[in-house]
Formats: sequence, C-alpha cells, structure tokens
Amino acid sequence: MIQEYDLLVIGAGPAGEAAAMAAVKGNLEVGVIDEQGELGGNCTHKGTIPSKALRHAVKQVIHYRKQPEVLQMSAMPSISYPAILEAASEVIPKKVAVHKSFFRRNRVAVHNGAASFVDANTVQVVNSHGTKELIKSSKILIATGSRPYRPPEVDFNHPRVYDSDTILDMQHTPRTLIVFGAGVIGCEYASIFSGLGVKVDLINSREHLLEFLDGEISGALGYHLRDKGVLVRHSEEFSRVELSDNAVTVHLESGKRIRADALLWCNGRTGNTDKLALENIGLEANHRGQIQVDEQYRTSVPHIFAAGDVIGWPSLASASYDQGRAVVDSILGNEVRRITDAPTGIYTLPEISSVGQTEAELTSAKVPYEVGRAFFKDTARGQISGEDQGMLKILFHIDTLEILGIHCFGAEASEIIHIGQAIMNQKGDANSILYFTNTTFNYPTMAEAYRVAALNGLNRVYRG
Repeated sequence: MIQEYDLLVIGAGPAGEAAAMAAVKGNLEVGVIDEQGELGGNCTHKGTIPSKALRHAVKQVIHYRKQPEVLQMSAMPSISYPAILEAASEVIPKKVAVHKSFFRRNRVAVHNGAASFVDANTVQVVNSHGTKELIKSSKILIATGSRPYRPPEVDFNHPRVYDSDTILDMQHTPRTLIVFGAGVIGCEYASIFSGLGVKVDLINSREHLLEFLDGEISGALGYHLRDKGVLVRHSEEFSRVELSDNAVTVHLESGKRIRADALLWCNGRTGNTDKLALENIGLEANHRGQIQVDEQYRTSVPHIFAAGDVIGWPSLASASYDQGRAVVDSILGNEVRRITDAPTGIYTLPEISSVGQTEAELTSAKVPYEVGRAFFKDTARGQISGEDQGMLKILFHIDTLEILGIHCFGAEASEIIHIGQAIMNQKGDANSILYFTNTTFNYPTMAEAYRVAALNGLNRVYRG
C-alpha cells in the first residue's frame, strides 16, 4: 500500500519542521521523511545546537578562570575538549525530545530513511534495514539541509583532519589547531578553541574577516581573536595538506607552511541533494548542491518547493524556520513573505549580530547618515556582569532620523539586536532613533545601550 499526503516534507530540520507544523494547522495531511532517525536535522545534531552549546560551555570555563580564587592558584586547572564536549552534548537529547513532542502532538507521520524521487509525485524511502517504501504527495518540500564541503584533495579519513561535523567527535585536546576558512563557522570555532587555550591559526582567503559585516565590527572581531592568541592569516589560498602520524602541515599558495596538531576545514557547505535523484524530476542542483527557487520558494517543478540551507543564502536556522512557514503560505494561497531581513547571529566570543545596512553600503549609496555608539564598558550592567567588551552601533539618516542599520558586538549581541530590529520594521515616523530617547529602559540592563547610543548619535547631529 502506497501512503499518500497533501504535503510530503523531505528533511526534519528547521525548515521541514516549521513547514510540517504550519501545514497541519492549515488542515493538510502531512508526512515527513527523516534520514537521521532522530528529529531536529543537522541543526540539532551537528550544527547550531551542539556548536552553540559548546561555545556556552567554553564561555563558562573562561568565566571560571577569571575568578579571584582561581587566579590565586599556583597552576591553572586544565579542562579538556572532550570534557567540554560531553557537557555541551547534554542539550541534544533535550532538543530531540521537544521536536518529537511537536510531531507527536500534531500527529505528523515520520518515515525514517533516505529519500529519492521516483517521479514528480512519488518518493522512495529506504530505511537502515534496506526496506523500501513508496510515498505519493501532491506537494513536496525539499528541506534536506547541508553538510560541510569536502574538497577531494583533503583526506578527511585521517585522524588529524576534521570538518565542522566531525570536530564534535574529537576525543583529544590539540595543543595547536589550523582552522582553514574564516567564514562564520571558522571564526566561531577559532574563538571556541582559543578560549580553551589552544593555539589557533585561522586561514582567511579574503582581505578582511567576514566582509559582509560593518567594517568596525569586523575589525573588533579581528582584534579580540588576536587578543586571545589566534593568528589570523589573510589573503591566503590553499595549495595542499601534508599529513603524518604526528602532525598536519598546510601548504599555502604564498609559500607558507603551517604545522599543527590538527586541521579543522571550514571552507563552505554543500546542499544535501546528491542522493535525491533529482534527474528523475528534471531538477538540477548547482555545483554546491543547492536548488534554485522563485519568490514563493517553488522550484522549476511548480508543485515541488525547497527551503532552508539547501537553497543557499542566508543559511540560518532562524531564516529556515520562516522559509518553511512561507512554503505553506504559498501552498495555501496566502501572501508569501520572502525572508530577506534575517539578522546575522555570529556566536564568536564575544558574539556579533547585525541587521540593516553597513557604513560601507550607505557611503557607496551616498546616503547622508550619522552614527551613534554605546560601549558596554560604560554601561552599569556591563560593569556589574563583567561583560564589558563590545558596543552597540546605530546608523541613522541625518535628516529623517530613520534607523538604517544596527550592529552589535559583545555579550548577548544576538538578543540585544532584536530590540532595534523591531523598531526598524515599523512604518513611517515610528522607525526613528527618537524611539530610544523617548522610551524608558530598565536600569541596569544591556538594552539601555540603545538609549546611550541614540543620545550619542543625536549629539553629533545637533552639536554646535
């Protein structure tokens, strides 16, 4: 007997789960295919959740080591990477339990196994025992996520070579580490390992770190990484890697040879589409395994949609959740929101978050703007908590006072950013920096930085 659904979702990560829940609420019969056998997708098991839990554990270690009684010890206590990893991994079963409760409560059928297209309305599922099942659906969503890109010239079977998935299985603490790729994931892991006292070389193929960020924020990240002992090497290209039982040596096109205990490759991701048999439905992924979609997240096959990391930018869990819901809006004939305004959330130590335009973009567009800043070291909450690194930066139109961009570097940046995001999304005069001067904030709080930054910016406009 062939199971039939109104919507079949391939993948149970953020995009797939959000679509399944929204579709059930829209009275659609929904089925989900999950290859891992545990709900949550790579976000829960290999990406966002474990890496951020790992970061939190390392942050706790850093805080512990700053305590006066610890500083008075003759020797700093040694904390291993496996111990930190074990503490961080405790959150994963909790998240899986939450995901399972969502699916169970909403009576969404889950089929465990690997999916591949038979035709445009039929998908075959093969479980871990080799048993095959055919499923039909009038609408299909591809939400299979992504995995780390692995160039063929690098031997990832070598015990000293890792990617951002397998690093979560490393069972020793390297003294030195090469992180190749200074994107978001590379910068996050560079700060995590340097926080544990590991000497890190961060190899960046570009001239600056995370060039999509505001220049001042990118510069602050570089400063703090160097302050923690990370050696950042810009404008470098990979040549080859030399492996031995005792070390890894990365050869760069510039002639440099960098030796370390281990290599963490963080240079790009690939969409999980290679096993879907897309050729059977006339779809083709690009060289990175990503599928092209239109404004309503439809592929070139009108009843087949795609969302999440498998469609590329912005490749954020937060955006994937919204994209999944947008797919269901498209299916139900509702207005569809194209997700273009997701704030960045970069979980380095300290973390970074931003929304809106950067100074470089506004300058290029010849927009007359001004800057308001608040430094966390000057706020009462920052001084009390010891989280005094970083700042909040507001960019606003010098004539209309409209907020054009908000950039935050420091503790809880990814939380703080949403206050500014909410005001930026208001219409007309409501989107004004004056909101922050005309609103009373709790004291002491990190949110108070908005008032300080607004006053700082307005003083620049009205001084003299």
